[in-house]
Amino acid sequence: METGTYQTACGVIHYWVGRKPDHAKASLIFLPGLTADHRLFEKQIEFFEKEYDVFVWDAPGHGASWPFALTFTLMDKARWLDEILTKEKLTAPIVIGQSMGGYVGQVYAQMYPEKLRGFVSIDSAPLQRKYVTRAELWLLKRMEPVYRHYPWKALLWSGTNGVAVSPYGRGLMRAMMMVYDGDQERYARLSGHGFRMLAGAMEADLPYEIPCPALLICGEKDRAGSCVRYNRAWNKNTGIRLEWIKGAGHNSNTDRPELVNALIEEFVIRNII
Repeated sequence: METGTYQTACGVIHYWVGRKPDHAKASLIFLPGLTADHRLFEKQIEFFEKEYDVFVWDAPGHGASWPFALTFTLMDKARWLDEILTKEKLTAPIVIGQSMGGYVGQVYAQMYPEKLRGFVSIDSAPLQRKYVTRAELWLLKRMEPVYRHYPWKALLWSGTNGVAVSPYGRGLMRAMMMVYDGDQERYARLSGHGFRMLAGAMEADLPYEIPCPALLICGEKDRAGSCVRYNRAWNKNTGIRLEWIKGAGHNSNTDRPELVNALIEEFVIRNII
């Protein structure tokens, strides 16, 4: 994997790219969720880099993409993503987003519908305003103080055990959360900004339609917010195929990587190639 950087007005984004010599049939764009970094997709990169061009980033404000001014929107993230993909000549992008990464993918679809070749949501949810209640939006805007005052050890435990069920998945999430050990203020600011940014995108009440083949993946044991309820409604309202991952939590790609990889591969072969 080659490392790359991209300068924005808010800070520098760090990312990694793997290319096939003949440029593969499609580019797989992996977008991690809130507070996670590029390591979230290490099992997917390991599997897919043999056959496809692959991309993964530390999202703005995360991992190596810090320091970063937390003044950007989901629209900004999608725009920066497109500028990076253009710079790296990664064509025919298939966005594979976990949780917050799935929201970025939907904004990308809204802004660049002609470019997106495929979309895979992993334990994410629909971005349309109709799916969320006023109470949920109210809470999204007020999470930062909760993370600031919650005891760090308890937050570390819940942040690790609440999103994954496998030893590998929990160990990986703990390692990613330990980036913020000793700097809970940064963790709280990053989380609070992420949820406010999400609420803002929902309140924009845009169509956020998916103009390309799509696949929804969700862990049966996903306990993050109302993800299971959202995915059921998303599938019912749009007809987008939904695959439940047995024995997996919110980070289902780390709890059952072999199964998730197989689903992504089958999706790409069936719809893209």
